Amino acid sequence: MKIPQSVLVVIHTPALEVLLIERADAPGFWQSVTGSKDSEDESFEHTAVREVREETGLDARARGHVLSDWGLENVYEIYPQWLPRYAPGVTHNTEHLFGLCVPRAVPVVLSAREHRAQVWLPWAEAAERCFSPSNAEAITWLPRLATVFTFG
Repeated sequence: MKIPQSVLVVIHTPALEVLLIERADAPGFWQSVTGSKDSEDESFEHTAVREVREETGLDARARGHVLSDWGLENVYEIYPQWLPRYAPGVTHNTEHLFGLCVPRAVPVVLSAREHRAQVWLPWAEAAERCFSPSNAEAITWLPRLATVFTFG
């Protein structure tokens, strides 16, 4: 059963190009990197680093990459089609937000069982393409957050 605590990692460049990946199990559903904790005691940061590697092949700790904890969380109702992945009675998920700034838009190695396509888009276009309202909203924060965090 999935733990209802997850991360959302908005991967972007200093020019605010955003990486979106298309879900393999839901064609047309574009999103940032997301994933649940593997255990209750796994930190959100560790979850973010692990999910970025699993879903894109990128090392969030590589030289020139800057992983930032945005200190923000979303609590949302889990989509009905994904409820069976959770324990009975679980209806909401807490999602912790991170940004990962990479030096430039690069091709990534997708996990074929999870994602089928990738695209780098300017932040506003990326926000419009996201199927998840919380993911789209997080991307719209990038221009403001760029003045708060140092992106290397």
